[in-house]
Amino acid sequence: MKQGSISFTRRSAITGAAATLGTMALAALPAQALPDEISHSAEAIHQEVAFKANRHRVYAALTDTKQFDAVIKLSAAVKSGMALGDKPTAISPGAGGPFVVFGGHILGRQIELVRNERIVQAWRVVDWDPGVYSIAKFALSDDGSGTKLVFDHTGFPTGQAQHLADGWKMNYWEPLAKFLS
Repeated sequence: MKQGSISFTRRSAITGAAATLGTMALAALPAQALPDEISHSAEAIHQEVAFKANRHRVYAALTDTKQFDAVIKLSAAVKSGMALGDKPTAISPGAGGPFVVFGGHILGRQIELVRNERIVQAWRVVDWDPGVYSIAKFALSDDGSGTKLVFDHTGFPTGQAQHLADGWKMNYWEPLAKFLS
């Protein structure tokens, strides 16, 4: 019985010492390490789309100026008469190069281009605050005789997720599917 009491007392002492040391360690943290510096609620978009075309055709439609201009003409934005601007579609074929689509309403830079596999863009809407760019990643993989596109979009201004998610569907995926059919 005494041994049980001694064990309990030792366990209590060890637990108390650990809690005290943990509290002291937290109190010693510098101000920049506080947890409020990390956003755990940043918005992000993840969409997966299947196309009845091979990866080469999908990649080309997304990276070739002439082909993507044809996709734009099938988009909901153009069909609705939305004022997009008057800049011509221009998509650089190389990493680091600029792109301008939807009359200059969308612009950015090609960050990474892996032919028929991946496109990563610094992407922005023209009316976002200066210097604000998001990251749009298009990953292509075989899906039977077609292509599966896995899309991830992060880093856009707070409150824009639903608007952008709808825009990707209506102005990219739906017209792209029509263009490729």
